[in-house]
Amino acid sequence: MKPNQPQTMRDMLNLYLVAGTQDCRHLGGTPQQNLLSVLEQALRSGITCYQLREKGAGSLQDKALIQQLAAECRTLCRQYGVPFVLNNDVEAAIEWGADGVHIGQKDMPLAQAADLCRGRLFIGISNNSFDNILNSRQINRADYFACGPLFPTQSKPDAAAPVGIDLVRRIRAAGITQPLVAIGGIKAAHAAEIRAAGADGIAVISAITQAEDVAAAVRALLAK
Repeated sequence: MKPNQPQTMRDMLNLYLVAGTQDCRHLGGTPQQNLLSVLEQALRSGITCYQLREKGAGSLQDKALIQQLAAECRTLCRQYGVPFVLNNDVEAAIEWGADGVHIGQKDMPLAQAADLCRGRLFIGISNNSFDNILNSRQINRADYFACGPLFPTQSKPDAAAPVGIDLVRRIRAAGITQPLVAIGGIKAAHAAEIRAAGADGIAVISAITQAEDVAAAVRALLAK
């Protein structure tokens, strides 16, 4: 087992890569080879969680191909002791042997997703506002909260308006203690301030997938 194996949910959120083949199309191989290459470099360099988000323009559409890709991503994550998370699809996450599932506010009601998982998977939920956070806390079925986008992002064309680092501070000032990961347009220059504001970690897409040197990008994002 590799040294980046997370010990707790908060450890797991430290540096969370979210990516699908659509995020690696600028590279020279097949879509699947591109993603797997980036993922392995990121795992080797110290990411603490990976979410397969195969969605949007340029993504795979064939479910059998996505399932095969998920299996290969899961195998790589297992080699490095890092949790493998699937985006949105709770039933597929269970069937395909994921460690966790991540849902948005409009994907599936949190309570329904938790009932489907029945303790077999951990669950994260996206929150685009303080009201979302309050509602997620009231339902009290998620293992971690994601908040954002903190900054403008090109990775998700349908992304909500940026909320800024102040949302992280507001969440912690309100006494909300759930494990929290910030996402959305985050670069290495933001990482220390976001963690100092109270986030347990940061989730990124392009900061790693678009990096010329994946290992260097991961090191910079992990720097305190």
